[in-house]
Formats: sequence, C-alpha cells, structure tokens
Amino acid sequence: MVESYEALLNKAYEEVTEPSEDGERWSYPEPKSIIEGKTTILENFSDIVSALRRDPDHLMKYLLGELGTAGKIDGSRAIFNGKFEDSLFSPMIRSYVDDYVICSECGKPDTRLYKDDRILMLKCEA
Repeated sequence: MVESYEALLNKAYEEVTEPSEDGERWSYPEPKSIIEGKTTILENFSDIVSALRRDPDHLMKYLLGELGTAGKIDGSRAIFNGKFEDSLFSPMIRSYVDDYVICSECGKPDTRLYKDDRILMLKCEA
C-alpha cells in the first residue's frame, strides 16, 4: 500500500533534526595548553586535527609561523618553545579554520586541501 503525500511529509519532518543553539552543526575542541618550564604543550592537538580533518603537519606549521617559534609534534600533543598563554591558541586556530577549513562560498567545513602545481587549493565537497 502506498502512503499519502501528507503522511510521508510528516514522517520526513519527524526525521529532521533541530539546529543547535549556536547555529553550527560542526565544531572542534577548545585548545588545552599547559606551560612546563620554557615550553608550552598543546595537549589536545590530535583531537583538534581530527575534528578539522587536516594534516597535523600543516596545522603545526601554521601555528609555528603565527607564534614565531620552533616546536614539534609529540604523539597526540604539540610542543612549542616558549611560554604562551592558553587564550592565545583559540584565535589562531579560529583563523586557521577560516582560512583552510571553511568554504568561502557556502560556509561549510566539508572541504579538502590539494595542491595544484605548488599552490595549495581549498576544494568544497558540499
């Protein structure tokens, strides 16, 4: 037996999820850093990279350039030479997301980076 259009429409409306409070369906974890001596450790670096779906080396290179320091990836953490406040990482990662994750046309994070010759390009997959 075939269901009526109204029944199918009501069924579809029941399946639709409500938008979240902030209006975004996608988010990434807030950076958690600690200062140990003369180094700063970003403890949840791998979680952030996983949420952004980007190469860890690319994000690390961006952060090192913004901070103007040296550092390395150590397992799931990133270690930076120098003392940096916890509040410094959030705007830098937000800037990275705006430049290398969010599509400038549709505003969705469904993108990937690829190289065209030597130029890094952002391709929207939405």
